Amino acid sequence: MSILVTGGAGFIGANFVLDWLAGHDEPVINLDKLTYAGNLENLASLQGNAKHIFVRGDIGDAVLVDKLLTEHCPRAIINFAAESHVDRSIHGPGEFIQTNIVGTFHLLESVRAYWGTLEGQAKQRFRFLHVSTDEVYGSLTNDAPAFSETNRYEPNSPYSASKAASDHLVRAYYHTYGLPVLTTNCSNNYGPFQFPEKLIPLCILNALAGKPLPIYGDGLQVRDWLYVNDHCRAIGLVLEGGLVGETYNIGGKSEKTNLDVVRTLCDSLDELAPLATCHLPLATYRSLITFVKDRPGHDRRYAINAAKLERELGWRPQETFETGLRKTVAWYLENQSWVANVTSGAYRHWIDKHYSS
Repeated sequence: MSILVTGGAGFIGANFVLDWLAGHDEPVINLDKLTYAGNLENLASLQGNAKHIFVRGDIGDAVLVDKLLTEHCPRAIINFAAESHVDRSIHGPGEFIQTNIVGTFHLLESVRAYWGTLEGQAKQRFRFLHVSTDEVYGSLTNDAPAFSETNRYEPNSPYSASKAASDHLVRAYYHTYGLPVLTTNCSNNYGPFQFPEKLIPLCILNALAGKPLPIYGDGLQVRDWLYVNDHCRAIGLVLEGGLVGETYNIGGKSEKTNLDVVRTLCDSLDELAPLATCHLPLATYRSLITFVKDRPGHDRRYAINAAKLERELGWRPQETFETGLRKTVAWYLENQSWVANVTSGAYRHWIDKHYSS
C-alpha cells in the first residue's frame, strides 16, 4: 500500500509528507514539478528513506502520471499541486489557469482511468483528496458569519477563480463518474518551509535585514490563520474518515488583521532576535512597518467555520496563533541556510518588481 502526493515539495505538501512518514509505515510517492516554490531542501531529512519516492514531474503529464499509478498502485492521492500566490496571479494569471485548472483536469482523467481498473476492496477504499482554499468563497464583511461548506463560490482573484474551477471539476468527477473524492478548503497557512513571498516569512526576512515590512492598504484585512501542522493533521483525518463526495473546511480559529499579525511577529522577533544582536539601529522591529498601495481586488475578510470537521472527525487546532507564530519565527531563525538558498536572484527580482512602489 502507498499514497501518491502531488506538490509534495512545496510548503504545505512537504510538511504533510514529513508528518505522514513520521507517523506511518506507508510509502509516499511524491510528484512535484519543482517550480520556484517547490524545494527539495524541504525534504532533506528524508534523504535515504526508502519509503519516500520522489519524482520530478507535472500533474498534467498524463504519460508520467499513468506510469506512476500503474507501477505503485496507490490507495489514495492527495493533490496539493497548485500555483497559490494571489499577487503572482494578478501579474500573470496564465500559469494559474494551466496548473490549477488544466493540470487538475489531466490528473483527474488519469486517476479516473486508474480507479476503473481497481476491483473489490481496493476500489472501495480508494480516495482522491483535493486540497483547496477558503478564497473560493470570496470576501466577508466584518459582521458576517464565517464560511461554511455551504457558502456559494464568489472568487475575486485569478488565483481563487482557478482554484474554484478545480474544485468544481473534482465535484463533477464525483457526481458524473462516481470517483471517490474529498475536498478540503483551508484558511491561511503559516509555518516552516513557507516560501518568503507570503506575508509572515516575507516580514521575518525583511525585519532581520532591517528592511520595510510592507502592509497593504490600511492593514485591517482579516484572515483566519492556521498552523501548517494542524492543517496536515486535518488532511490525514479527512483522508481516513471523511465521507466520499463531501467538502471539509479547515480553519485555525485565529482571525487577525494583517497589521496585528505583523505587530505580533515583530514582538516575537524582539524576544527571539533582539535588535542588539542584529546590529540594527532601531527602537523596535515595529518601526519597520510600512503601508503600501493596496493590491487590486483585495478581499477584506476570510474566516472559516470548521464545525463540520470538528463534529464528524474530532479535529481541533492544537496551536494558537501566538504559539504557532513563535514556532515559525524560531524555525526561520534556526534555518538561515534554507532561507539563503531559496531567496535567489529570481526571488529578489520578484520582490523588487512587486514592491517597487
